[in-house]
Amino acid sequence: MVRRGRRAGRPRLVVHVLKPDVPTLDSSKVGFVVSKAVGNSVVRHRVYRRLRHVVRLVLAEMPPGTLVVVRALAPAAEASSSELAADFTSALRKVLR
Repeated sequence: MVRRGRRAGRPRLVVHVLKPDVPTLDSSKVGFVVSKAVGNSVVRHRVYRRLRHVVRLVLAEMPPGTLVVVRALAPAAEASSSELAADFTSALRKVLR
């Protein structure tokens, strides 16, 4: 999925999106990649929870069958929820045009 779709990078994260020509799923699906480069377990889970909340607000507006992978980068550890939201919406807007 990551190799075939489109990608947009921001300072704190990278968003990969695959929009199939014929939707095989009724809803969109999202996956998260938060590696050890982001921080220890506590920091990684905090980033994951913030990203999950940000994506939940936008998920219903995505075209049906869209597959999304959000990969957090090391600077995401110090980012606030609003900074992560701004990066995500900006990257998603670029990929979906």
